[in-house]
Amino acid sequence: MWFRNLLVYRLTQQIPLTEEELTKALQTKLAKPCTFQELSTFGFIAPFGKGEDAPLTHVSQDFYLIAARKEERILPASVIKEALQEKVDEIEARDARKVYKKEKDQLKDEIVQDLLPRAFSRKKVIYAAIAPKLGLILVDSTSTSKAEELLSTLREALGSLPVRPVTVKVAPSATLTDWIKTQKSAQGFQVLEDCELRDTHEDGGIIRCKRQDLTSEEIQIHLKSGKVVTQLALTWQDKLSFILDDKFAIKRIKFEDLLLEEADKEGGDDAASQFDATFILMMLTFTEFVPALLEALGGEELPQGI
Repeated sequence: MWFRNLLVYRLTQQIPLTEEELTKALQTKLAKPCTFQELSTFGFIAPFGKGEDAPLTHVSQDFYLIAARKEERILPASVIKEALQEKVDEIEARDARKVYKKEKDQLKDEIVQDLLPRAFSRKKVIYAAIAPKLGLILVDSTSTSKAEELLSTLREALGSLPVRPVTVKVAPSATLTDWIKTQKSAQGFQVLEDCELRDTHEDGGIIRCKRQDLTSEEIQIHLKSGKVVTQLALTWQDKLSFILDDKFAIKRIKFEDLLLEEADKEGGDDAASQFDATFILMMLTFTEFVPALLEALGGEELPQGI
């Protein structure tokens, strides 16, 4: 149970939450298989374990872990387009008339419904950790649409979920650019050798650097010409490495060996204990890491009332 990515959301109001209440709410939005006529389904599953007895909420030290699964039918657009064109050609040849958009849309819907029962399905699981005392929800994803789908479903289950993406007072790209220009990052953070530079003009170019000395004159020239850093690889306190982008999405998180070894030692040989030890250690690390990153980026811009 190590998150690989992180989207951070702020609870704008305190919510009273117990394991029993959360589990009861999640049961109203359980994951289910797609029927023959459904393109996709979305609902909650147990974050650990299988079967009906597996708990929908994993709780440790005031942290809640939940998981949701999306199942969707795979219907390639090219297959639908080809089938639609064949149907249109058949009608136009048979009736000697043109098929217009409204009729094409109706034909497309009929084709989709006809193909759905024969389509393969794909399942994807997304995890989220709720830290009520910190007022945060952490989602293991780089896709805001997927995270919002989970949060929206959770909101429906709970009846209310006052939450918004975490934002900072200074644009992340400005801070990251300054770190490369001055060759000095915030305390506890160290710049690695991967980054993305973008021209600020509408049709400007993009430069992606891997295993590149970011203190080199070449990089400085790009920055002086107006490019800004939109992604940057960093480490924090020798505990984890990651890539931060200009939207405050944290990607490709890699926990260092010392943390992995500590979790392995604490968890022992039992799978459930190992899972719990990993989750606790991860969340305790994030409890320090997220505030440190927010401070390094100029501080969090808090909603009114917090």
